[in-house]
Amino acid sequence: MTYDYIIIGAGSAGCVLANRLSENPANSVLLLEAGGRDTHPYIHIPGAYAKLHRSSVDWGYETEPQQHILNRKIYLPRGKTLGGCSSTNAMAYVRGNKEDYNDWARLGNNGWSYEDVLPYFKKSEANEDIHNEYHSQQGELNVCFPEVRTPYSAAFIDACAKHGFERNEDYNGAKQAGAGLFQFTIKNGKRHSGVAAFLKPAMQRKNLKVITKAHTKKVLLEGGRATGVEVGNMPNQSSIYKAKKEVILAAGAFASPQLLMLSGIGDADELKQHGIACVQELPGVGKNLQDHLFVPISALSQQQEGQNHHIPLWNQLKDTFNYFARNKGILKIGPLEAVAFGSTNASPERVDYQFHFCAFHLGEGYETDFYDVNTFPHEDGYSILPTLLRPASRGVVSLRDNNPFSYPIIQPNFLEAEADRKVLINGCKKAIEVLHASDFNNYHKRLIAPPDHSSDDAIFLHIQKQLETVYHPVGTCKMGTDEMAVVDEQLRVKNIEGLRVIDASIMPTIVSGNTNAPVYMIAEKGADMILSA
Repeated sequence: MTYDYIIIGAGSAGCVLANRLSENPANSVLLLEAGGRDTHPYIHIPGAYAKLHRSSVDWGYETEPQQHILNRKIYLPRGKTLGGCSSTNAMAYVRGNKEDYNDWARLGNNGWSYEDVLPYFKKSEANEDIHNEYHSQQGELNVCFPEVRTPYSAAFIDACAKHGFERNEDYNGAKQAGAGLFQFTIKNGKRHSGVAAFLKPAMQRKNLKVITKAHTKKVLLEGGRATGVEVGNMPNQSSIYKAKKEVILAAGAFASPQLLMLSGIGDADELKQHGIACVQELPGVGKNLQDHLFVPISALSQQQEGQNHHIPLWNQLKDTFNYFARNKGILKIGPLEAVAFGSTNASPERVDYQFHFCAFHLGEGYETDFYDVNTFPHEDGYSILPTLLRPASRGVVSLRDNNPFSYPIIQPNFLEAEADRKVLINGCKKAIEVLHASDFNNYHKRLIAPPDHSSDDAIFLHIQKQLETVYHPVGTCKMGTDEMAVVDEQLRVKNIEGLRVIDASIMPTIVSGNTNAPVYMIAEKGADMILSA
């Protein structure tokens, strides 16, 4: 079978690309997804978010042992279904900092400044609540403030306002710094994923073909050009799909570099170790891995107002009834409620940490599994999760072997840079200060994590024991002009015709906030580039 465009990966970027490229009925488009349809019942219920981890719709990657956090292996969830991580994430809509994109432009990526990318953010967006020059109501992706919230979130915002943060009702607007409510990709109480917003409206088009449970093994290359893909779910079974115009990798920061390397594009010496002939030497493939990290600072509450209260089975049954029968209740929101962006002394002019605020806690010990809600304590509480936004540490995604079904080796080198440790320690100190504010007096029982915050060393030990990724991996096929760049400013793989990468892996530096909204933007801009080529 032959198509004009073949898109690998039906995550956030793939859904946008499939929609935009198929708008013209003259273009035939094939979208390939290794996972299945988005039929898992928990996908569409915001409050069921935590039940998607380690499920059939999760790739369930993990890192290599991390030297700087007690040699722990860190779990890395990735959506394995239509919608990718937009079907499994916490639905936060955050664009990052204006200077993130200006940095990209300063690195030689013309057309990627904040002024250049803002129209693409707006193109996707249909914001229910904010009407100003930074937002749009005309796009496909619904964005709104949380319809349901606990009283803890108001206490958090008030406490932040008394401890160095300005109130900010729109961190995606004129300025990022400050505290306010999160904006979410939720519509009518349901997750508004890339599938719901972009793919399903386009699937009725005769020129768009979507194939699920289709594992791409490699990109086919002939004479320096991408000509198609090999797809199959077993080692000895393959189908070939040809592309007349372009093959587009939208498989994410782990799978896109893996596919390039399996196809013979990468560091020649590394490829040779796995018996793969090097078609194009690009040593930057898989390098430059960056991710956001956070750690819980938690308190017990005197009142049963938060989400721990909803964990017992009987309460889950009541919540389910309220959601389906009455369209009410806690299941209409995900785990997050409010947010703050701040600066440490290391970056006084620009935010370098974020507070994710949630109305639950993980308990007093270190036995709770951060990604298994069944291990959470039932006594109520709340947490601030100080988040490292601009990590200096860099990691690598590399091949385990030449088997396309093997998971890649993921070595992010978390907290390798001392600067990263300092930002997180200072963020934890500020979070402890905020949780002790008088605004929590009606709720605060006692701080339980960290159990000891008497010194930087004690706080860092807590970080080492409970640090998790926010699963925002980026950068492994970076855009740029230097020798380690993989794609150019048009997102074309260097020295290979007809092949682009359009997903989070092209970010040269990670954005200062949750990455889903920027991926939609990248896909909008990438689609424009393809159609104007």
